[in-house]
Amino acid sequence: MSGQKAVTPTAKGLEASAKAAGKGGLPPVHLWNPPYCGDLDIRIHRDGSWSYLGSPINRVELVRLFSSILKLEEGRYYLVTPVEKVGITVEDAPFVAVDFEVDGSGRGQVLTFVTQVGDRSAAGADNAIRVEQDPATGEPSPYVHVRAGLEALIDRKSFYRLMELGEIHDGWFGLWSGGRFFAILPEDGLESA
Repeated sequence: MSGQKAVTPTAKGLEASAKAAGKGGLPPVHLWNPPYCGDLDIRIHRDGSWSYLGSPINRVELVRLFSSILKLEEGRYYLVTPVEKVGITVEDAPFVAVDFEVDGSGRGQVLTFVTQVGDRSAAGADNAIRVEQDPATGEPSPYVHVRAGLEALIDRKSFYRLMELGEIHDGWFGLWSGGRFFAILPEDGLESA
C-alpha cells in the first residue's frame, strides 16, 4: 500500500476538477490519461438530457461543463480530468444536433451543426455525416461527428430540413458539405422512403 487514501468519485468532485482544468475553451482531454476511478451513475439520454442518480441535471452550465470533459475510449464514455476518469452511460450519442446553418449551395455548401450544449461542427472531411437505419422499423438515425470520436444525433426537425437539401450523386441520395458527399440512401430507395 502506498499510504494514499482511495477516493470515491462524486459529481461534485468531478465538477470542481473540470472547472479548474477547463478555463478558456475546451480542455485538452486527449492529453489526459488519469487512472480509472470507477463509474458514476450519470446518464446521457437519447434526447440529449443528462441525469445523475436518476434525477435530471437541470443546470445547463453543469451539463456544458461535463460535456467539455467527455472522452470516448474503446467504445466507452468517460468524464476525464487531469486526476480522474469515471465511466458514464450514453444511451445513443453524447450530443444532439438541434439546428444547423447552411453556407453556400450545392457542392460548395457547408453545413454547420449546433448541439444542445452549444458545440458547433462543420460537416466535411473531419466531421462526417452518417445515417444508421433500424433493421426492424426502417427508421433512420442520422449522426454528425462533433469532435474526438464524439457524435451528435441529428434531431428530427433538422433531419427533415436536411432532406430538402439532398441531391442525387453516383446513384445515392445525400448531402454535400465541405467538399464531401455524404450518402444517405440509394437512389432506388427514394420511392420507398
